[in-house]
Amino acid sequence: MKLTNAFVYIMSNKRASTFYVGVINDLESRLRQHKNNESEFTSRYNLHSLVYFEIISDIETVIRREKQLKNWKRDWKIKLIQGDNPDFKDLVADWE
Repeated sequence: MKLTNAFVYIMSNKRASTFYVGVINDLESRLRQHKNNESEFTSRYNLHSLVYFEIISDIETVIRREKQLKNWKRDWKIKLIQGDNPDFKDLVADWE
């Protein structure tokens, strides 16, 4: 089964002390939910910054990638994020 514009993404708080890894096919709507505190986990930890995302077209691949990232150690996630976003800035700010 093919899917266009599926995303695996990482949200963080301002201190980058907590991460949330998710997968969605409508990233813009999901980010709005996170920023409006509609997600219990992201609301509790103030995870309002999109710090990393990948676009993957195959649903099986995107789910497999999400599981992989969720099982990664914190240091591995930090290195992944720093590869594209060394300052951990909110990538949504670039879209506005």
